[in-house]
Amino acid sequence: MPESIRSDFSVYQALAKLHHQYFLGLQLMVSANESAGLVGDWMFHLFRQQHEDKFLSSFGKLGLQGLPHAVACARYHVLSNGVGGVPVEYMYESDRKAWVRFRYPRWMFAGPAICGVPVSASRGFLKGWYAHNGVSLGNPRLGFVCVSEDMTGEFGLCGYFKEYDHDLAPEARLRFAKEERPPVFIPDEQPQPPASDWSEERLAKANRNYAVEYVRNGVVQLCRVLPVERALALSRRAGRLIGLQYAAEISQDLGHEVTDAVSLAALMKWLFEGMGDQVDPVSGSESERFHHQNLRIVKGLEQQSRTVLLTAWCELFTGMGMAQQRMLKVIADLSGPGVDWQIHPEQLDPG
Repeated sequence: MPESIRSDFSVYQALAKLHHQYFLGLQLMVSANESAGLVGDWMFHLFRQQHEDKFLSSFGKLGLQGLPHAVACARYHVLSNGVGGVPVEYMYESDRKAWVRFRYPRWMFAGPAICGVPVSASRGFLKGWYAHNGVSLGNPRLGFVCVSEDMTGEFGLCGYFKEYDHDLAPEARLRFAKEERPPVFIPDEQPQPPASDWSEERLAKANRNYAVEYVRNGVVQLCRVLPVERALALSRRAGRLIGLQYAAEISQDLGHEVTDAVSLAALMKWLFEGMGDQVDPVSGSESERFHHQNLRIVKGLEQQSRTVLLTAWCELFTGMGMAQQRMLKVIADLSGPGVDWQIHPEQLDPG
């Protein structure tokens, strides 16, 4: 693989890691500071938005058109999660009943986060996405049955899509049957994305986008369940902490040492361009300034959502600056159509 392509893949992976950790941190931040019920409501709105954005539009891309609905839905969750690096197993039982079992480590609650997020988070996304598949497909007989969850100490998220002989009332689209167990997993039956449509580069970008979308929709939908000021405060704090916590790891992953404002600006420019954004040339001076526009993270959002998300997201890089041995002050000016960045050494008060 040419060095330039390897470099692109490295930055896609770094961006996926950074946004994944931000999403985990935001879940923990909200879980630690708000009620379990609010966490569940937040996850419901987040996953309903993800569903509306991605579900039907991805069917053709994943080669699922024409399959029985229960089978197509199970395969969808294996394939769509797979491009994001999330391991899920598929088990076919019949054309009207097909299983999914998420494997560990869980992407959604990676690391110790699985011990700090309430079970209401899982219930929220089951209602927001899984219970809505039949509605989106125009099939009122399709529902989801959950047989195991994560935070309850069972064997992880597992269940099946089932097409019944009768239409389902809204409250019956999701039910729990904890006594049931999945059939034996057969590796040869595991679906794969169409190879002709999914190059290595496209899969790497999809992995990046998967994590970015959770941050984007996570912050925006948090404003639906909390006052905007409160949602922004939690999102900013989580962003800054993740920037602090992962600055060294991201630099190491990319083989780029940060020692001053110039080298931090170069790292940020590399990350922003890896998002597909436009960045003006970085100047070579003690105080770095550059312009950043056409940001993927806020593309298509209305003004209030754009402002809240961008304000929170920029804190990742504020945290990265603060994490350096010689602390760097990262200032994001959002008054224009993009972001005007300024980076300079932090002036410490000797008193």
